[in-house]
Amino acid sequence: MSTFSRLIRFLAKDGRVYYGDAILASGITNIAKASQARVIRGDLFGKHDVTDQIAEVLLLLAPLAREDVKTIRCLGLNYEQHAKESRMPLPKYPVLFHKPVTALTGPFDNIPVAAPAQQVEGLDYECELVAIIGKEARDVPESKALDYVLGYAVGNDVSHREWQLKRGGGQWALGKGFDGWAPFGPGIVSSTLIKDPQRLKIGTKLNGQTVQDSSTRDMIFGVAKTIAFLSQGTTLLPGDILFTGTPQGVGAGRSPPLWLNNGDVVEVSLEGIGTCTNKVEYVQSMPKL
Repeated sequence: MSTFSRLIRFLAKDGRVYYGDAILASGITNIAKASQARVIRGDLFGKHDVTDQIAEVLLLLAPLAREDVKTIRCLGLNYEQHAKESRMPLPKYPVLFHKPVTALTGPFDNIPVAAPAQQVEGLDYECELVAIIGKEARDVPESKALDYVLGYAVGNDVSHREWQLKRGGGQWALGKGFDGWAPFGPGIVSSTLIKDPQRLKIGTKLNGQTVQDSSTRDMIFGVAKTIAFLSQGTTLLPGDILFTGTPQGVGAGRSPPLWLNNGDVVEVSLEGIGTCTNKVEYVQSMPKL
């Protein structure tokens, strides 16, 4: 449904921000390595053209600008082995929560940790397959659900377990919705290139050491089933982003727990798409107005 192959949004060497179709060398699939792109003109979710204009990539940004994103829906406990390490029963229905649009950030941006999240340990990583809806979807059958996907990216559902589980009043959003806590990218690979999102290797490295290593086939609710379920009586819009859950190996599931700290570097990777590399940065509180 899209004319691009690997969509990126980037700051070019001419100082302008473009959408583009990443140009990769033969045999390279990690979009993070893109140094050039063909500029895209038009509506990403409608008629658009991949032009012959080639721009030099200075910095990859979040693949979608904030104004092009509608909602961020996320699934919890959606990998069988992750549910087991969390000592939770396998869910009968998808466990849904939302992140604010302000949580989105780019594939190389720092992960800002605000003062409230510095008060107690509990900062955690979660590599996730991210699906982007490309056209309106309502009451979609599972057999047709992937036709509504624009493409796929990899993301990190950064979470603070204390705020998620103890200080959130029973809701997860506070512990997962801080600014900059949803880095994703490094680009969006067209659904025409990834025919089966349930056969991809996915993983996380923390300071160079592998901490998550799995496959999307371990999902309890695959992408198609998730879209079919979420579109029951609810319209999914072009630009809706779906974080589809994380596999086993999170810090909270280890003994002792493995929490993120200031200066740590987290790499989340997805086969056929690439890697987001983000550094944890403790930040000072914003001045009061």
